Amino acid sequence: MKNETITVTNTESGQSMDVVVLNKRANQITVVIGEGIHSVQCDLTPSKNGQAYVGSVMGREIVFNRSREQVQADLDHVNPALKKSRRF
Repeated sequence: MKNETITVTNTESGQSMDVVVLNKRANQITVVIGEGIHSVQCDLTPSKNGQAYVGSVMGREIVFNRSREQVQADLDHVNPALKKSRRF
């Protein structure tokens, strides 16, 4: 099984890094930064305007530059059966 990775950006330094996704939903993405015993989990939640996901790890802000609608479309593409079960 291949782990899904996404690219996040550190807002302070502008540095990009690939992180492993543990759980991905439209309202929250849980990622792991680092490897082994030095790894840290971080929850990314949609920003106020919904154009990115934002989280904080060890006092540093990280951003995943995809909108909530784009992430939901990705999830629907991977498993179309979930789209039919959602209620609005």
